[in-house]
This record gives sequence, C-alpha cells and structure tokens, in this order.
Amino acid sequence: MPCRRSVPVTDRKTIDAYTTRVAEYLSVPLPPEQVEARMAFAEAVAPGGYVLDLGSGPGADSMFFLREGLRVRALDATPAFVEHARENGVDAHVGTFDDVTETATFDGIYASFSLLHAPRKDFPRHLAAIHRALKPESIFFLGLKLGTGEHRDDIDRYYTYFSQTEIEEALAEAGFTIDRITTGVGKGLAGSYDGFILVIAHA
Repeated sequence: MPCRRSVPVTDRKTIDAYTTRVAEYLSVPLPPEQVEARMAFAEAVAPGGYVLDLGSGPGADSMFFLREGLRVRALDATPAFVEHARENGVDAHVGTFDDVTETATFDGIYASFSLLHAPRKDFPRHLAAIHRALKPESIFFLGLKLGTGEHRDDIDRYYTYFSQTEIEEALAEAGFTIDRITTGVGKGLAGSYDGFILVIAHA
C-alpha cells in the first residue's frame, strides 16, 4: 500500500522485507484518499457480504471490514503478516494470487497495493481469476502505484508499475466495469513518495 500494503508475490526478498517490518508497516498511515475509498468499497458490498482481502498484510483492512459487519477471508504470502492477522481475529491464510480459484463466491474482493508485487505478464490472468471469484455485479477494489517498468524499491520489494490507461484497459479486458477512480500521492514503507491509483469496479 503506498502507503500500506503482497518476479511474483512469492518473491523471497519481498516476503523478507515485510517479515522484518510488521510493526513498522502497521505504523504507516493511510492517505485520506485511501481511507475514503476503503469506506466506499465497504459500503458498496452487500450488507454482511463475504469479502476476500487479497494481499491482506497484517490484517488492518480486514479488521476494518469486520467492524463494518462484513465477513472476511484474508490471504497473504507473508507468514508473519498472517500470524498477526490471526492473533487479531481475522480468518487469515498464507497464499498467493494463484490460490484465488473460487467461482462466484465473494461479494467483494479488496486488493490494496498487493497485485503490484506480481509480474506484469501475470496481471491479466490474476484479474481474470478475481473476476471469476466474484459473484455477478459484485465489487472489486484495486490499489496500485502509478509509473512505468518493474524494479525493486529501496528495501528490496519487487514492484510492477502501471499507467492509468493500462489499468483501465486491463480491467475492461477482464470484464470489469469501472465505477470510480481516485489518484493521489502517498509515503510508503520505504520512505518514498509515490503516485497511486485506487479503482472501484464491479464484475
């Protein structure tokens, strides 16, 4: 996440960077644009709906959704994050984007600054799996960093950057209809300020 936020999300250097920084990660404040967009997502999901927090980190967003009355399954590739989430009452599991194999199961999927850890070539198939896992007309939240290329940041996390046009086209190709887009700039775990985009769409 630019804020906060899962070569692929199973990349060992990325996991190691998060494993040694759980408390630090939790201390990074969300930018106001993300706070508002997260609430908008929660309100768009059917009351009491079932949400997949995909790339859930230590579970802060999952806990927020639980407080909002939603049912949550959290998935993250970093075991230390999953352990922290479980300690706080979240149904959290160790896994990667390739573990999204459900069909028409979720009322919402929240992927906040997680899919940017996957290689660009895998982005279309991950979006297709997410679309398949959502019930018809259900809600998808996508947070990514804006930019170009694929490279590691100052703490060795693997990142893929996208333009807004790339994101819009990829979502359309996967069958999503975009409902709203918000952009901003936020300070992340590595201390850099990066442009970001938050998209809410429906299947």
